Amino acid sequence: MTLRHYKIFVAVCDNMNMTSAAEALFMSQSAVSQAIAELERHYDVKLFERLSRKLYLTQAGQKLLSYAHHIIRMNAEVENDMRSLHQNGSIRIGASVTVGAHVLPKLVSKFKRMNSQTNIEVFEDNTEKIESLILRDQIDMALVEGETVSPDIVSRAFMDDELVLICGANHRFVSLSAIEPKELEQEEFIIREKGSGTRQTFEDIMTAKHLTWKAIWTCNNADTIKMAVIEGLGVSVISRRAVASEVASGLLCQISIGGIEFKRQFKIVHHRNKYLTESMEKFIELCMTNKRESSQ
Repeated sequence: MTLRHYKIFVAVCDNMNMTSAAEALFMSQSAVSQAIAELERHYDVKLFERLSRKLYLTQAGQKLLSYAHHIIRMNAEVENDMRSLHQNGSIRIGASVTVGAHVLPKLVSKFKRMNSQTNIEVFEDNTEKIESLILRDQIDMALVEGETVSPDIVSRAFMDDELVLICGANHRFVSLSAIEPKELEQEEFIIREKGSGTRQTFEDIMTAKHLTWKAIWTCNNADTIKMAVIEGLGVSVISRRAVASEVASGLLCQISIGGIEFKRQFKIVHHRNKYLTESMEKFIELCMTNKRESSQ
């Protein structure tokens, strides 16, 4: 039995006349009669008594009418809820550490102002772990600073970023306008953990420039790195966004390196087979709009 059968049955009950029901449904009378006959055969009951050319509901017909109203009403609720879920619903967004701290909050805030009915959950970790969550369908999409490796991941750049060399206020680099790349090999570095996009960018460019480095402290967040550098325990290469306030206040110093720039791009990523709801598409469009605005 299909929803069509129940709708035809209710229409016949409303009109208590096959011809009137057929007209209301824009169907032929024979199609209406056939549907009622199919219902009666399926349930092996009589739904209508036909007396003196009039229809009367049987006890079985009255029982089925109650169920039919409920089934039709439930179907309407399902339709409304599913369409609402497609249009609003929820989005599970992953974010690597730098993006999660300095980019995603403003994007989510802006998105929520325009799409207040959409629920957003955020999961923050390094790029490698975020990629794993996408592949296991534990998040819908993510904003990351590192490179993903799986061919099943779709990646689109939406924002430029740059890592900068920082040192404490009493470091020997402070008096220099810029340093030579070889100077880096004499320093002790405080760096992010393996799997971090920040560390990947640092290591890739240092390797490309044939430079070695000594890591004395590995941590999974920018705040620890900044505090350790402020205390003079080493230097670091970290996102400009992450140290803007400390550099402005003089707690940290940003040092130029001759011939080296640690440039990268933040990316929005998702599984290539991921079904993107309307709300997910809107969030992606917001990120890409941000890219277009920043490039103007």
